[in-house]
Amino acid sequence: MDVRPEILALILACAAVTIVPRVVPLVLLSRIALPAWVLEWLGYIPVAVLAALLALEVLVVDGKPAVTIANPALLAILPALAVAALTRSLITTAAAGVGLYWLLL
Repeated sequence: MDVRPEILALILACAAVTIVPRVVPLVLLSRIALPAWVLEWLGYIPVAVLAALLALEVLVVDGKPAVTIANPALLAILPALAVAALTRSLITTAAAGVGLYWLLL
């Protein structure tokens, strides 16, 4: 198999662009002790990202706002959020949301 140098360079550049933003902060932050409030704040990032992704899927359908009682995704996500708040379990929340959505379809 013959690998052209420009393709190899492209693959290595893509790897560097992917790895560097992940590894550099990890290496730098592993050497210092972060204050408790920073660690607590960082704990909210995954929840915020998930909320942003879900908001687009639930509140917008076919490029139009869909905040109505006819939107089954919106009707399913509200009880799923309650389950999440009560159980703090990802698998239970996902099962509740998928199950409710399936029942509403």
